Order: sequence, then C-alpha cells, then structure tokens
Amino acid sequence: MSLHSYSRVWLHLVWATLERRPLLAKPAAAKLSAHLHDYAKAKRIYMKINFVNPEHVHALIDLPTSLSVEEVMQLFKGGSSHWVNEQNLVAGKFGWGRGYGVFSVSQSAVDEVSAYIAGQEEHHRQKNFVEELKQFVERYGLEWRKD
Repeated sequence: MSLHSYSRVWLHLVWATLERRPLLAKPAAAKLSAHLHDYAKAKRIYMKINFVNPEHVHALIDLPTSLSVEEVMQLFKGGSSHWVNEQNLVAGKFGWGRGYGVFSVSQSAVDEVSAYIAGQEEHHRQKNFVEELKQFVERYGLEWRKD
C-alpha cells in the first residue's frame, strides 16, 4: 500500500484593484469570475466559489499541498490582471493593489462562507469594502493598518 498526502485547508481570499478603484463593471466582473474558476482549475487549485465586485474579489479555495499562500496569491493576482488587460475588459491598464487578505475557514463553516461570498451584492449595499476588510482583520485578531 502506498502512502498518499491528504490535506483540506480552506482559505477565504480577498484582494482589491489598484487604489480600490471600481473598475470592474458587471459584464467584466462576470467574465473575470469565470476566468478565475478556469484558471484555478488549470493550476490544480480547487475554487469552490468566487465573486468579483467592482473593486475587489472574494474567493474560497482549498489550498493544494504543492503551493504556499503567497504563490497562490501571485498566481491569481498576476494571472488575472494579465488576462483582464489581454481581453481589454477595462479602459486603460488594469492592475491589482498591493497586499491581500487570507483567512482560514473551518470545514464546518464552508457553506456559511460560500453563502457570504455569493451574497456580496446584497452585503455591499450595507457595508463598503474597507469596512468589510477591517471587520475580517479584527475578527481574526489581527491589527488593522490604514497605510
């Protein structure tokens, strides 16, 4: 019998456009969302769900054993910004801002986080992106930094 590696590490990823500008209109956001799913699959990263807002993205992934968090974020941000520019989805040059948020998710909370990500439009009628990210940072016991 051979030994196999098993892991289940759910991560809620959040990243924003450069200067948090609302560059991704609904048609562009829908195309980018589909691209992120396809790109994740090609990179052997299981993405359960994502939602592309005008100025930020939420995604729920299972971190593969072969990649670090930093590598995953470089793949998603670098690959998707290149694709957005290649497809001319926005006027001018598109780019993601520096940094990102990555928050662990227990197996028992996967459905709840998936529903949260799916409900982004409704959620952002009540809270903007910065308020949302600050809440995540503080909920996970991290120090919020404005700069």
